[in-house]
Amino acid sequence: MASKSVDIAIVGGGLVGASLGCALEPLIRARSLRVAVIEAAPLGETRLDDYQPSFDVRASAIAQGSRHHFETLGVWSSLAREATAIETIHVSERGRLGATRLSAAEMGVEALGYVLPNAWMGRVLHARLAELPLQWHCPARVETIVPQSGGHRLTLSDGQTLDAALTVLADGGRSGLKERLGIMSHAAPYEQSALIATLGVSRPHRGMAYERFTAEGPVALLPMPGERMALVWTHEQGAEQATLALSDGDFLARLQRLFGERAGRFTRVGQRHVYPLSLVTAQETVRPGLAVLGNAAHSLHPVAGQGFNLALRGVMDLVASLEAGLEAGLRPGDMTVMQAFETRRSRDRHNVIRFSDGLIRLFGIDHPLLSHARAAGLVGLNLAGPLRRALTRRAMGLER
Repeated sequence: MASKSVDIAIVGGGLVGASLGCALEPLIRARSLRVAVIEAAPLGETRLDDYQPSFDVRASAIAQGSRHHFETLGVWSSLAREATAIETIHVSERGRLGATRLSAAEMGVEALGYVLPNAWMGRVLHARLAELPLQWHCPARVETIVPQSGGHRLTLSDGQTLDAALTVLADGGRSGLKERLGIMSHAAPYEQSALIATLGVSRPHRGMAYERFTAEGPVALLPMPGERMALVWTHEQGAEQATLALSDGDFLARLQRLFGERAGRFTRVGQRHVYPLSLVTAQETVRPGLAVLGNAAHSLHPVAGQGFNLALRGVMDLVASLEAGLEAGLRPGDMTVMQAFETRRSRDRHNVIRFSDGLIRLFGIDHPLLSHARAAGLVGLNLAGPLRRALTRRAMGLER
């Protein structure tokens, strides 16, 4: 079968790849770009009018800056239907008096960010993609990827062959394509696992999110619709198995002892999921005809909630670089375009990784003097308005 030529091949139709497809719409319309999306998993339901969120829906924290990007993509009005505003973030350390609060009211905005069910984000993004003139290969996998003059040749499991001027790896790094191209990743394990679940709480959360640092690792609670909150409970590697084995009642009781009652009583827990935590960074994110996005480029600790927000900024920066390149008469995948993209991304990526990794390592050191210093720092941060506002703007994704 003869190969098909495309301008851009997006490998991965998850949240990052789907966001990129939506962001490319103006260039598809104005420049007649040929864009293909290759996704290994069958697409789920894309109708928006029959969505029924379950108690076990996993969720992501979306920064205020990401809301602005979704508005640009034309999908925020639909996403907002299931979004829960984060109005205040409460940060504390167990056993210490120090605490700080980051407030939307202080920043003069309606919310610091939003919590969105991943399933709803996927449904909205795929519904938008269904309106665009894209080539869908789903379900399909990339069997081989071979560099060639002017891009890469991709052989797909559905029997198709694509010659792509630009291939974007947005598959979360699960396919092994990076490694087949000789792109290695640096992994720094945290020796921790994250336990994810949805909790029922005894009183309204009023848009409050919590970040609590404990000797075992950080615990985060994010507001969700109704009297529900999304839990991210960090464990030392291996310790999560004992927590998974607990009955629902014992699980809630143990969490209550660890977290206290600042969020009320925990009344119910949904299905629990666990995954190991590492800081993973690709050693290359661009080559001629190739860009790496999302978790394929960087996988962060979830404590600061910056992973998807960082990836979405990468999506927008790639599209801006492509648009500038096309204006200059360059093809997608031209190394000048790829270098411009990497220049846009490098500082933001470095700052976010340094911030989130430093936070984990700072609060992961168990030393009395350092514990007192951290407590004093949290108290000082609560008193120092300009510094607190600067931290809040970074958490909102409004500063890089």
